[in-house]
Amino acid sequence: MTAAEGRYRVLVKEKIAQSGIDLLKKEFDVDVRYDLDQEQLLKEIGVYDAIIIRSSTTMTKEIIEAADQLKVIGRAGIGVDNVDIKAATKKGVVVANAPQSNIVAAAEHTIGLLLAQSRNIPQAHGSLKAGKWERSSFGGVELAEKTLGVIGFGRIGVLVAQRAKGLKMKIVAFDPYVSAARFEELGVEGAESIDDLYKVADFITVHLPKSPETAGFVDEAAFAKMKDGVRIVNCARGGIVKESALVEALKSGKVAGAAIDVFEKEPPLGNPLLDFDSVVATPHLGASTIEAQDRAGTIIAEQVAAALNNQFVSNAVNIAPVGPEEMSVLRPFLPLVEKLGHLIVEIAEGPLEKFEITYQGALAESNTKLLTVAFFKGVFDGRVEETVNYVNAEGIAEERGIEVTESKSRKSVDYTNMITVSTTDKRGELTVGGTTIGPNHHPRFVKIYRHDIDIEPGQYMAFFRYDDVPGMIGRVGTLLGDRDINIANMNVGRKKLGGKAVMSVTLDKPISEEVLAEIKAQPGFDDVTFITFG
Repeated sequence: MTAAEGRYRVLVKEKIAQSGIDLLKKEFDVDVRYDLDQEQLLKEIGVYDAIIIRSSTTMTKEIIEAADQLKVIGRAGIGVDNVDIKAATKKGVVVANAPQSNIVAAAEHTIGLLLAQSRNIPQAHGSLKAGKWERSSFGGVELAEKTLGVIGFGRIGVLVAQRAKGLKMKIVAFDPYVSAARFEELGVEGAESIDDLYKVADFITVHLPKSPETAGFVDEAAFAKMKDGVRIVNCARGGIVKESALVEALKSGKVAGAAIDVFEKEPPLGNPLLDFDSVVATPHLGASTIEAQDRAGTIIAEQVAAALNNQFVSNAVNIAPVGPEEMSVLRPFLPLVEKLGHLIVEIAEGPLEKFEITYQGALAESNTKLLTVAFFKGVFDGRVEETVNYVNAEGIAEERGIEVTESKSRKSVDYTNMITVSTTDKRGELTVGGTTIGPNHHPRFVKIYRHDIDIEPGQYMAFFRYDDVPGMIGRVGTLLGDRDINIANMNVGRKKLGGKAVMSVTLDKPISEEVLAEIKAQPGFDDVTFITFG
C-alpha cells in the first residue's frame, strides 16, 4: 500500500477494457503504464501490490523476486506462458487468468471454421475476388447428420457441442474427467476411449489445454485410427495437433480438410500447412472479438480485487484446479472451513501440531483438497508474518510441521453435509464443527470444545465454557448488558446436568480484554474466548 493511505496499488501494464480499470479504481490506486519495457518494469515493480498484463509482458523470476509487495499477477486472457508460475508460487503470489472471457468467442470461431472448411468458403471467396467464377471447383459437404468428435469437454467444448447440435450434427465427446451423467445431461454421447471417438467422427474439433501431456496429442497414430476423409479443426492451442503428422495426413488424403487457428510457432511463416488448398487458416483469432476483450478486462479486474481483498480467487492457476461442477459444491463451504480453522486455534490451550478434518455427507464425494487449504488459511491468517492466501497456506503448514489428515464418510446423521475438525490441546481432545443450512448455504457452527451447539457465525463472537449450574447465563448477560454490549444470538450446549456446558454468543460490538477477564474471574468459568471473524 503506497499511493493513498490504506489503499493497494495496481499496475495495469497492458490494455484492458475501461470497465475493468474503473472497477479497480473503486478500491485501489491504479497506474496505467503501457509504456514500461521489461527493464523499466524490473526497476518499478517493487512499489506495486498487483499487476495486470496480457501477452506482451513477461513476468520473469527476476521481476517476481524484485516485487517485494506483489500479491497477484492478473493475465487478461487464458494463457500464462509468459509468467514464471513456480517463482510466483514460491513467493506466495497469486497468478490468475480469465479463462471464461473468450469461451463464447472461441466456440463461435470453431463453428465458423467448421463451416468454412466444409464449404470451402475462404477459397471460393479468394477465387471470386481474383475475378474468377469457379462454382464447380468448390463443392463442399454438409454438416447435418454428420458426427462431430469433440476432444476435451470443458466450457468451450460444451458450447461447441451445443451449437453443433443446432446444425443437426451428432456429437461424440471424449474427456476422462467428465462423468457419464454430465454427458447424458447435455445430450452428448461420451466416448469411453479416444479410439472410440476416432472410429466414428466425420469431423474432429480439439479443445484441450496445452500441457506436456497434450503436446502432440493428435499424432500419426491418432490419424491412422480415424475415418478416411475426416476433417480437423483446432482452435485450442498450437501443438496439440502435431503439424508434421497433419501434413502427411493431408498429403495422403486421410484428412480431407483442416481448419487451423493456432500453430506450434506463431506467426507460422513458411508453415507447410498453409500450402494446402484444403486448409483454412486464421491468425489466432479465437479470442479476437470486442466482447471477449472487454470481458477479459472485467474478469481479471474482479480476480485481482478478490486477491487483494484476501478472498478466494476462482481463476488462480497456481491453486489446485477445480472444475465448475465441483466448485459449485465446494464454494459455499470455503468461508465456513476457514472460520473453523480460525476458531479451533483460538479456543485451544497451547500449541497444536496435528488436525483431523472429517468431511461427511455428499461433500465427501468431492475432492476436498481446496477446503483443507482454506482450513490452513484460517489457521495461519494473522498469526504468521507473511500474508496467507490459497496459494501459500499449505506451504506455510509444511514449513511449520503442521500435519492434517482427511477422512470422509458419505453418511451424516444430523446434516446433509458436515465438516468436523479435531485436535488435541492441553485439556485433551478438542473439536469444532460446522455445516451450511438452506438453499443459500448459511454457515452454522454445530460443535465447539467437546459439545454440540447450533449458532450462525457473526463478526464478533464469544465462547464460554463453565460449570452447568443455575445463574451462569444470567451472569454473562448482566456483565455484557451493563457495558452496553448487546447479544445478537446465543446457543448453549450441554452433556449432562452438573457437568460442563458451553455458551456461544454473537455480539453487536467487540468485548474488551478487561470485560473478558472479569467474566473469567467469575466462579465456575473455565474458558472465555472472544473472536473477531473477518
